[in-house]
Amino acid sequence: MDARTPARQAAVVRLPTDVLDHYAMGREQDRLSRGHGRLEALRTTELLERWLPAAPATVLDVGGAAGRYAVPLAAQGYAVHLVDPVPLHVEQARQASADADRPLAAVLMGDARALPYDRGSADAVLLLGPLYHLVERDDRLAALREARRVLRPGGVVVAAAISRWASTTDGICAGFLRDPRFAAMVEQDVRTGVHQNPSQHPGWFATAWFSRPEELVAEVAAAGLAPDGPVAVEGLGGTATDLDAMLDDPGTRERVLTAIRRVEREPSLLGASPHLLVCGRLP
Repeated sequence: MDARTPARQAAVVRLPTDVLDHYAMGREQDRLSRGHGRLEALRTTELLERWLPAAPATVLDVGGAAGRYAVPLAAQGYAVHLVDPVPLHVEQARQASADADRPLAAVLMGDARALPYDRGSADAVLLLGPLYHLVERDDRLAALREARRVLRPGGVVVAAAISRWASTTDGICAGFLRDPRFAAMVEQDVRTGVHQNPSQHPGWFATAWFSRPEELVAEVAAAGLAPDGPVAVEGLGGTATDLDAMLDDPGTRERVLTAIRRVEREPSLLGASPHLLVCGRLP
């Protein structure tokens, strides 16, 4: 059976309340259209082009939010199923699908750890957000193993992580370290990998796991997938303060992307990238 229709009932979503509240604010829909989010989207898109099988493959975009990657993939001829735990995201993705020339195959509410699809029903699974909101390793492995379960032989999982040192970079480059509350968060992030926002400051994210590059690769391998990566997404572009100006100019944009590609696997620079990607292939 392929993934045209869900084969099992979607699981009850089990995420911290502050994570659901963070995304319920609606910021995710436009986050990838400007600044560092814009660079993240450009780089993620080109890495997906590198790793995904050719259309009309079946892709499950798990944690796909409002459909920023799912809708363009559907336009390229992929059969894309979007699964997300946030009611607002599901609503936004359904609207984006309805407005598109080539709609998504399905938009469902669900949990990355219990996908409503049969074994061997997809060619690719995107986990571009779920792993960094699962702070327990067992939960991250459950999501990766669930992605592996629904893959056909030779299929791929593309998994994202937030770097252990992302808040350190933000604190310095964006000036957040002026606030001692942010400094305390950074200390915990580096020490434990668990990011928490006890003051619920709207710009300081929600409960999350900030991973070391080697931890992401090890977890992908532990799930029974052959890893390719990690690869830096934004790379040192994550420290830039005038990204929109650079990305608006086609020549400068290509020079920036070329510079990031050139060192995207350099071990000494990986941790400086806010986001990392690994492609795991099912043998």
